[in-house]
Amino acid sequence: MQQVKKDEAQFGFTPSAELLNGRLAMIGFVAALVTELVTGQGTLHFLGLM
Repeated sequence: MQQVKKDEAQFGFTPSAELLNGRLAMIGFVAALVTELVTGQGTLHFLGLM
């Protein structure tokens, strides 16, 4: 495995990118649940998509 300098840009499936992606997905899921609990409608109905 190659060593990457810290000042070089990294693209693709890096561990830090995957951690950020997972955390944002969890925040989005919780936000959808809270929206459903507060409004009494599903997320798609709330957004007017259904």
